[in-house]
Amino acid sequence: MKISAKTEYACIAMLELSSRYGSGEPVRIRKIAERHDVPPRFLVQILLQLKGAGLVVSTRGAAGGYHLVRPPEQVTLGEVMRVIEGGTKSNGRTTSASPDSPAVKALAQAWAEVEKAQRELLDRITFAELLEKARGHDDRMYYI
Repeated sequence: MKISAKTEYACIAMLELSSRYGSGEPVRIRKIAERHDVPPRFLVQILLQLKGAGLVVSTRGAAGGYHLVRPPEQVTLGEVMRVIEGGTKSNGRTTSASPDSPAVKALAQAWAEVEKAQRELLDRITFAELLEKARGHDDRMYYI
């Protein structure tokens, strides 16, 4: 499984927003960018994409920023990955072998099962769980 930088940055942003969920305090792009060394211009595009998917909302003005729409317990890693990567997609395996070959058919079925299991796992991992793990790695990084 290959994770793009864009997906990684989106998940970092979602973790930051998760850490402030319910505080009423919006999170500014600049703060996320500085804290995690992420290009701010890239974060703007990512947060607009997350906003378009209904995962975050923005507040304009000097005290503006972004908030999660739903509690972190209700947002999964799989959901964010699908928004950023453009939905579920096959890994694009191709083979020069005959598609009618029993071996190719068996492998195709195995790959499909692996991809299904991967999607199901990603859909079980919530941002609340990820936030808890992040806090365990670095208490100063995420706080409410």
